[in-house]
Amino acid sequence: MIEKVWDRILDCEGNTFRQIKGGEFTYTIKGNAIHLSRTNRLVSKSTINEALKYVPIKNTVPLQNLQAPSYLYAILMDERIRQNDW
Repeated sequence: MIEKVWDRILDCEGNTFRQIKGGEFTYTIKGNAIHLSRTNRLVSKSTINEALKYVPIKNTVPLQNLQAPSYLYAILMDERIRQNDW
């Protein structure tokens, strides 16, 4: 599943995403890492793969042990990424 989801993430590069509390951000992809526009944090493809174990998710709590949980939530629960898979 990670390859299908990663392709969707690549396709949405530069689009605006919204966090639970309303913060908006974009991202760029460099190699196997997502560079977030509102923070200096990076999210790796392997972190996305780990986060996929928890979808669907209602909030960021299940992701707290991963890098940038609010950004992970915003990306993975966005309809453009989910596409009714979860």
